[in-house]
Amino acid sequence: MTRVHLCAVGRLRQGPERMLFDDYVTRFDRTGRALGLGPLSVHEVEDKKNAGPEAEAELLSRALPQGAVIVAMDERGKTPNSPEFADHLARWRDAGRADVAFVIGGADGLTPALRDRADMSLSFGRMVWPHMLVRVMLAEQLYRAASILAGAPYHRA
Repeated sequence: MTRVHLCAVGRLRQGPERMLFDDYVTRFDRTGRALGLGPLSVHEVEDKKNAGPEAEAELLSRALPQGAVIVAMDERGKTPNSPEFADHLARWRDAGRADVAFVIGGADGLTPALRDRADMSLSFGRMVWPHMLVRVMLAEQLYRAASILAGAPYHRA
């Protein structure tokens, strides 16, 4: 079983983004369980002193499970299609990786040092997305990946 973690700066408050996020997390957990993926755990950190990206990076680093595959969510990252993303998850699972952690920075993104620690850098395109929407998009892609791996009809290329 490969546990999936979302380590993010800031708290996702109640509202439409939260409703969508929770729906996709539920779907991923339900579909992924039979595939040896999940559950999705959320680790939210807040830089209450507003000390900036370095402080956020330290808080995020502490939230990362030891030995996890680290995936930095970054606009400069790779832009795989959904089946390729599903293949990454399957390879990590099949390699016996116990944890995969997706890392989302705050308004200023991730520090270069934290990006350099990542095993993979992933982008949802060259545009910059609000970090709260990135959570929703990531949860949806995790569910889509699990559906692809399960052979379910949710994903239509």
